[in-house]
Amino acid sequence: MASVTLSGIRKRYGDSTDDNTEVIKGVDLDVRDGEFMVFVGPSGCGKSTMMRMIAGLEDITSGELRIGNRVANDVPPAQRGVAMVFQSYALYPHMTVADNMGFSLKMAGLSKAQITEQVARAAEVLQITPLLQRLPKALSGGQRQRVAIGRAIVRKPEVFLFDEPLSNLDANLRVQMRVELTQLHRRLGSTMIYVTHDQTEAMTMGDRIAVFNAGVVEQVGAPMDLYQHPANRFVAQFLGSPRMNLLPASMLRDVGAAVLRIDGVSALRIAADAGLDVSACTEVGVRAEFLQIVHDSDPAWALAVQGIEQLGDTTLIYLLAPSGAAPLCMKLATATAPCFVGDTVRVRPAPGALHLFNASGLRITSL
Repeated sequence: MASVTLSGIRKRYGDSTDDNTEVIKGVDLDVRDGEFMVFVGPSGCGKSTMMRMIAGLEDITSGELRIGNRVANDVPPAQRGVAMVFQSYALYPHMTVADNMGFSLKMAGLSKAQITEQVARAAEVLQITPLLQRLPKALSGGQRQRVAIGRAIVRKPEVFLFDEPLSNLDANLRVQMRVELTQLHRRLGSTMIYVTHDQTEAMTMGDRIAVFNAGVVEQVGAPMDLYQHPANRFVAQFLGSPRMNLLPASMLRDVGAAVLRIDGVSALRIAADAGLDVSACTEVGVRAEFLQIVHDSDPAWALAVQGIEQLGDTTLIYLLAPSGAAPLCMKLATATAPCFVGDTVRVRPAPGALHLFNASGLRITSL
């Protein structure tokens, strides 16, 4: 096992005669020894490029990469002590499962007995022992992915790198493999870095998450810390399904409270500490599960129902937003909707559920 330390890492394509394209823009990050770290972000944000630099498959333009206590910038990939599992299984079709898993050991000069022992041990961990004599064409997608993971395990790396390994699997199998990978991490206790664009994978698998956006890391932290305390509007909207509702707004101080003003709907009084400065607020966010239908006489937002999605255990209600904003989504823990399309409902955010953002998109506080 080993930690991975990124200090001022930059990646630029092009040269002095071209328009340089910087895809990684000075990333600083510490991945702890034995940690399951997830890199998450939209396509093109730089997360896979960062993974490939750690693996040695991409050169580092500037900055320092440490694996354990060793600077690894110029260390050849095979000597870095890392093993990478790709999105594609990349199995040799003419080799059995056992031969695929043991191929790197054979190239390293290990004896047949050593290879057999290490392959058998990895196959037992992954519960694929009965498959060792099959060819890849006789395996399901999930079984092929286990073989690809087994090929990494037999090398006994200090760091495992997973680059969107579940993208080719169907929805049910992805759920199963998420559970198996987290169990594998607990059994091995190894350092693992996992790249995905799927925020559900990030939230359910990682000890910590690094949220990438346009070549920078927006925020690093435990999944629920990022969900409950996003640093900015990008993290707030990227993590969570449905996305956080955002509305242009302003807030004014009042005696013992703050007044939330949004064009087109009633103003709301929100409890706030007397010393809190809310004048910088230009936008408020509230997650779908914290919008509530109310029936009392207190001020609330009167909004028209645009659509309803009944998902079995939950119901999503889409509301016509004021001020031309995107429709608001309300998530109810019920199988049936308490309203119909075309109805007008009165809703309010739950206490403590409002996130305030300034003009730069940075989160000010929650109320």
